[in-house]
Amino acid sequence: MKNYQWLLTLFLILYSTFSGTAQSFKNGKLTLNEDGSRWVKLTLLNQVWVRSMEYNPGTTKFGYDYPKGTDIGIRRYRIQFLGQLTDRVFFYSQFGENNFNDISNRKLGFFVHDAVGEYAIDREKLSLGAGLTAWGGLSRFSAPSVGSILGVDAPLFLQSTNDVTDQFLRKLSLYAKGKLGKLDYRLTMADPMAIQRSNSYDPNLSSQSNFSPKPAKKQWNGYFMYQFLDQEGNQTPYMTGTYLGKKKVFNIGAGFIFQPEAMWHSGLSNADTLLTNMVQLATDIYYDAPINENGASISFYGNFTHFDFGPNYIRQLGAMNPTTGSAATDILNGGGNAYPAYGTGNTLYFQAGIKSDDNFIGNTSVMPYVSLQHSVYERLNDPVNFIDAGLAWFLSEHSSKLTLGFQNRPVFTSDGDISQRKNGVILQYQVYFN
Repeated sequence: MKNYQWLLTLFLILYSTFSGTAQSFKNGKLTLNEDGSRWVKLTLLNQVWVRSMEYNPGTTKFGYDYPKGTDIGIRRYRIQFLGQLTDRVFFYSQFGENNFNDISNRKLGFFVHDAVGEYAIDREKLSLGAGLTAWGGLSRFSAPSVGSILGVDAPLFLQSTNDVTDQFLRKLSLYAKGKLGKLDYRLTMADPMAIQRSNSYDPNLSSQSNFSPKPAKKQWNGYFMYQFLDQEGNQTPYMTGTYLGKKKVFNIGAGFIFQPEAMWHSGLSNADTLLTNMVQLATDIYYDAPINENGASISFYGNFTHFDFGPNYIRQLGAMNPTTGSAATDILNGGGNAYPAYGTGNTLYFQAGIKSDDNFIGNTSVMPYVSLQHSVYERLNDPVNFIDAGLAWFLSEHSSKLTLGFQNRPVFTSDGDISQRKNGVILQYQVYFN
């Protein structure tokens, strides 16, 4: 069967199998026993973007000059199928497509995001799992719950090896996770995916660090979060962007990613090959709470991240880039909407939003937001300041919402200096069945 039809068929088979003992659908779950402690669940998410953007100098589309444009694309389409099969056995799977636009390969983008089996040694304190998963380290939004993000997109720099040595942030891993009182923890041993299969693979050795093509050593990840107020769930690795005033949450966290000899570069003599460790450290703070009894709320997230990818490492990011190349050899960013999001150095990031009272416009509410990524990278002479600000309109909370975002990014020359800045406007419509 094509795409997700087999998944829906499996869900119907489970329904017919357990319909004699299952109570009903409850909280979106199909219960499998009398007390509802065993269940399966299916969720759907679709995010569509309409954008008008100024592209980087020299941008081309299949060889033609393309200085600016308007495009439509599917930023994310996801199906989650998960369930508590016994008191100790949990499974989680996710399927979908990212960044499907007019230049994408057709009928090839639907793939497995997550495939996890988990066993609870102690359902609160310790669970062990394995598979293709986003359980890992560094920070809260290294694994964001994309259906509840505050703005038009998550802070993507925190997905630090996205599609380089992982599959859209998911890694083949063994993990342990749980809660010790108010301390929520996750620890992971991951098997990095071959850099040779990445679109960003460059086999050439230079004085600027890059990922080594040698067989990778295991990667170690961890994230620890102390939850002062309301406790958040940790059944899946994905962290809520904003609760829209439904919880009062105040957390501080710290995390790491470490991989021995992950990077390489040439020494003083070009004949020398030097291997270095990849080290990433982060600390963050999250506050999300109601501010009155009418549904108004505030959300804030702050993060400090240190990246060590080796000397002068830099990597570009262009979310759902609608272009194919660049004719400008003096522009570091490359074509389209790309900018240097990752590099050896330090980043400060914050995002904040204030939600209106419920029923602010009819039975809907709005939430203006702003975010800033401020990065000082070794390779660049000027800091990276990526700005995203806008307004979310909650037609039915996160289930149906429109988000209008304005983005401003720097354009760097190949010497590492800012030459100009470019703008973009994004309108996202989200449908989320959860």
